[in-house]
Amino acid sequence: MSNIQKLVLDNGVRVLIEPVSHVQSAAIGLWCKTGSRHESDREGGVTHLIEHMLFKGTNKRTAKEIAEAIEGRGGMLNAFTDKESTCYYCRVLADDVENGVDVLSDMMLNSLLDSEELDREKGVVLEEIKRGEDEPSDHVHELHLENRWGSHPLGRPIIGTRESVSSFKDMDLRGYMKRRYRGENVLLAIAGNVDPEKVRALASSKLGAIEKGASDDQVARPEGSAGVRLVGKDVEQVHFCIGTDGCSIYDEEDIYTMAVLDAALGGSMSSRLFQEIREKRGLVYSVGSYTLSYGAGGAFTVYGGTSDKQWAQVQELVRKEFNKVISSGLEADEMERTKRHISGNLVLALEGMSGRMMRMSRNELHYEREISVEETLAKIAAVTSEKVTEMAARFLGEDRVSTTAIGPFKN
Repeated sequence: MSNIQKLVLDNGVRVLIEPVSHVQSAAIGLWCKTGSRHESDREGGVTHLIEHMLFKGTNKRTAKEIAEAIEGRGGMLNAFTDKESTCYYCRVLADDVENGVDVLSDMMLNSLLDSEELDREKGVVLEEIKRGEDEPSDHVHELHLENRWGSHPLGRPIIGTRESVSSFKDMDLRGYMKRRYRGENVLLAIAGNVDPEKVRALASSKLGAIEKGASDDQVARPEGSAGVRLVGKDVEQVHFCIGTDGCSIYDEEDIYTMAVLDAALGGSMSSRLFQEIREKRGLVYSVGSYTLSYGAGGAFTVYGGTSDKQWAQVQELVRKEFNKVISSGLEADEMERTKRHISGNLVLALEGMSGRMMRMSRNELHYEREISVEETLAKIAAVTSEKVTEMAARFLGEDRVSTTAIGPFKN
């Protein structure tokens, strides 16, 4: 039975605490329910840039002191920006939880957003953009979503563009934070060896000054378009994404069926695509699949890299596997192995405090409720081959699938 405790501060900030007494550490996440899809057309990349800037100094700590305050005490500190959320997180020893919360809250509430530092950090992000463009195995995923979803907010790159990033002033970051970093969008989540009463007092002390309010209007569901986009580049391999639309996080029944379909097709070394394309034929070094699920919609994508000479054959084999699951679903033993694989990965992830913190945070941000492991496992177990077949027919038909590839294409 879960022992997750929830507190809501007067300003709307939510606090989740999961005490785990047998470990000697804690994972702390300070979240804001804001990401690239909340940006206006001219704000592309501002959420990600703010994430960078919150490490660059506050009223009481320099950038170096922020890092040393966690890493110098045996912990780790990092952050990420997604399309719908931003998370600043650390792992600390059990006796350092107060310090961890203090550092993260100081970053969120008291960052200087210095204009000179901003100019330097924009240069860092521009180099990050260039690096991404130089890595076709990474860049193809952004191009694929852009190819499918066009100008829809979920189709924009999280990192922004060279033009948008170069244009930002400190007032742009401050205005965005004032609009989005508000009480009901903020969540503090801690899993590990903690005293819940101390965390409650700490949260009120450190986060009580955040301004009330929230802004989270949902956008329309993106409707992906089929087609092929080939980008010529002087590289040795064809790096590709072949995919379709998927499930929203709110498609609560379908999302488990999609998880099974994804795992069976490309989620592991025992999956159909890995076995058929790599193991049996040696046409790729890596091939797999993944799903993305957001409030408005989602995507299912097969990815990999192969030689230009073998590119046509790889496409044919992917289509063959799509057609097989559309017509025949999954065999009984394959279904059992796949569901066991998903369930096992879920349970193993919860062996770590970071996995626990991330799971309870996302459930709260998405559904505003706790979803027990038992509930999730039961819904995975309830997926049938008929449901997988129906979903494959709905999403994997040739008229629904698009292809994006970067490779040594001559035209």
